[in-house]
Amino acid sequence: MKLATVRLTTEPGLTTAAVIEEGRLYYLENLANVQKFLRLDNATQQEVVARALVGDSIAEGEADYAALIPTPAKVYCIGLNYRNHIAEVGAEEPEFPTVFAKFASTLCGANDTVEIPAEDYRMDYEGELAIVIGKPGRRISIEDAENHIAGYAVSNDVSMRGFQGRTTEWLQGKAWDKSTPVGPWLVTSEEFTPGAKITTKVNGAVVQEDSTDDLVFSAAELVSYLSVINELQPGDLILTGTPAGVALGRRDEHGRRPWLKAGDTLETSIEGLGTSAVKFTSA
Repeated sequence: MKLATVRLTTEPGLTTAAVIEEGRLYYLENLANVQKFLRLDNATQQEVVARALVGDSIAEGEADYAALIPTPAKVYCIGLNYRNHIAEVGAEEPEFPTVFAKFASTLCGANDTVEIPAEDYRMDYEGELAIVIGKPGRRISIEDAENHIAGYAVSNDVSMRGFQGRTTEWLQGKAWDKSTPVGPWLVTSEEFTPGAKITTKVNGAVVQEDSTDDLVFSAAELVSYLSVINELQPGDLILTGTPAGVALGRRDEHGRRPWLKAGDTLETSIEGLGTSAVKFTSA
């Protein structure tokens, strides 16, 4: 099953949760976003979807996708979780997950426009697989972790490297408003194939490509680990890290790093999960 949060073109400022079947998108009645849907019990979820699927629909390509989970209680991010990315930045493989966090205000829709701030031109991309929690839990075992995952989505941990590099703590480079696309939709766990290829493109050129099997810490391991720190709740997000190929690890023929710039289009794709395509503009 595919779930999305979309903007209502007839009612500016409002959103609705939706289910997508065979390329058609159906609104879920009285649910403003996917997070609210995930908080329902399984029986009610099935009833809501069944009612929606006999109603009106639009083509999935016609929808205006908002942030998949607009106000998660927690947005965890994992650094240094692909072996080739660890190598390109000259770090050592960590013994434990490298954990930091974002705020809900950093999230945006899969096809939104992201501003490059005047304060820092060093804007970088990090294509990532996002985990969406569907069932609450604390101290979840690795074996039981998949039962707490609602599904997976495409994300990009867009980063301000100038601010990030000011201190050893990364938050100030990772928490800029409306800079982190998640979506366009969530694909439920039973329909997602582990080991899917993740690809990031800038203006059509491939800059990152890897398998989600190359994670140092798997989705189940991350859910288990983070649930020791906090009780996980439906709608919580875990961005699982990025593979090699970020601008920070590249230089062009003139020795300059290829930071994102106004007019660029950033596409992030994961097999089976779709593609986000954000554009960049100057603030």
